[in-house]
Amino acid sequence: MPLGRSARRLSFERGLRVWLYLLGLPMIVLCWLVLRQHSVEATLQTITLLGVAMAWIFAISVLMEQIIRPLQTLANVVAALREDDFSFRARGGRRNDAMGDLALEINRLAGTLQGQRASALEAMALVERVMRSMQSPVLAFDPGGRLKLLNAAAERTFGLRVQMALGHSAAQLKLERLLDVADDEVISLGSGQQAIRCVVKKTSFRLRGIPHTLLVLSDVSAALREEERLAWERLIRVLGHEINNSLTPIKSIAGSLRGRLAALNGAPGDSVDFERGLEVIENRSESLNRFLQAYRQLMGLPAPRLAPVSLNALVQRVALLERRVAVTFAETPDVVLQVDADHIEQALINLIRNAADAALSPDVIDQASPRVEIEWETIGAEVVIAVRDNGPGLTNASNLFVPFYTTKPGGTGIGLVLAQQIAQAHRGSVQLSNRMDGQTGCRADLRLPLAG
Repeated sequence: MPLGRSARRLSFERGLRVWLYLLGLPMIVLCWLVLRQHSVEATLQTITLLGVAMAWIFAISVLMEQIIRPLQTLANVVAALREDDFSFRARGGRRNDAMGDLALEINRLAGTLQGQRASALEAMALVERVMRSMQSPVLAFDPGGRLKLLNAAAERTFGLRVQMALGHSAAQLKLERLLDVADDEVISLGSGQQAIRCVVKKTSFRLRGIPHTLLVLSDVSAALREEERLAWERLIRVLGHEINNSLTPIKSIAGSLRGRLAALNGAPGDSVDFERGLEVIENRSESLNRFLQAYRQLMGLPAPRLAPVSLNALVQRVALLERRVAVTFAETPDVVLQVDADHIEQALINLIRNAADAALSPDVIDQASPRVEIEWETIGAEVVIAVRDNGPGLTNASNLFVPFYTTKPGGTGIGLVLAQQIAQAHRGSVQLSNRMDGQTGCRADLRLPLAG
């Protein structure tokens, strides 16, 4: 059998020694024949033959050393290359020599592999740096649905840790829906006010010949909000033009008719109905005009002009503007922010006004002491300004940031939306939630980065 012949085959060194010994036998036999032909004594023949044999054995040992040593050196160099150790080189290589040419080619191969290895390490380091700096979550799964790769953005988005998540299945990590989405599909991550919308780019790649799935999630919430804002702006521009063309003459005519009402000689009942109707027309025209002006204010928010601002001084100025309830703030170390002071003041005014309205609501249990509290703290690279009230709290948070949606009489529905737009223009956010400190009421968090 071929396997048996392979197992019985001599090694290279032993085979070479056997062939060299066999090549020496004819010389020894020839020497013995010559000595015998010249009638040399048997003792001298024996000594001569032993000397020739010993010389031949010594020559074979020297020859084997000259052959085996370079081959062992080259084998060590190749073994080092296999272990990614490129510090070994074969010495004594020269051209027009079989062993020297082999040594030179192995050295050249080692240099080539070393260059390729360095390039691969640099490329891998670049990829890792790009992955860490990417704001978009990146994940990779093997055919069995086990997580093989995720970057820092994916860790933050899904609340995972690389050391504990890699190697686990998507079902264990509650990410199975990512494997079911199609390329360019838009999905929502999170819920409530913190929900973000992402478009999923899905592709495949091979790692060691095994197909893997690569997912890149791009946050399109800001783009969608901007598109929504532009759509509202275009809509209100058309509506405002048409409504203004009607509001001005309606309001003017209603005022003129009311002024001439005293000159009429109609019945008292008709006069009262006539006056009430004119008042309704005038009030509704004024309300519609306020609606349009509020929307123009929302859509015309300029870009922030950043400058160093003391948060302590800013909060004190804003707190003095609210006169209906007591506004208190805790003694907290001052923080200097790079923000537009006018914009942030307006955002805080809106949040404090909403808190005061909630504290003064007739549904408050403790109506004798309505209050609003302000505090701030630094968390990581951002500062969180909390505005708390002792009102009834939130009952439906889904419509908080819908423009013009309001449950307050006379409200415009743009206070929170304007505060959110100001925060987002500063790369921050506004979040509302019910208080979790054992008291009733709402907590509004204005998050702003420490650096502009």
